[in-house]
Amino acid sequence: MKAKEFDKKFDEGINIIDALELSKSNRSMQKQKRVNVDFPGWMIESLDKEARRVGVTRQSIIKIWLAERLQELTANKVK
Repeated sequence: MKAKEFDKKFDEGINIIDALELSKSNRSMQKQKRVNVDFPGWMIESLDKEARRVGVTRQSIIKIWLAERLQELTANKVK
């Protein structure tokens, strides 16, 4: 199917999912990489306390906070 036909079907609300090759799809900039970081004990305790309060894992709270900080830095650079 050509791009114009695909776009037209999409714009008309026609289901185009069968035209997609989803087995080869990926999310750009979402590939996971494993890193190891050493934290002092007091920091681990604080992370765990906050993670329990919010109801997420330690790893999740670290990811959330890092993402927020990186977005903040990016927003400040744009100004």
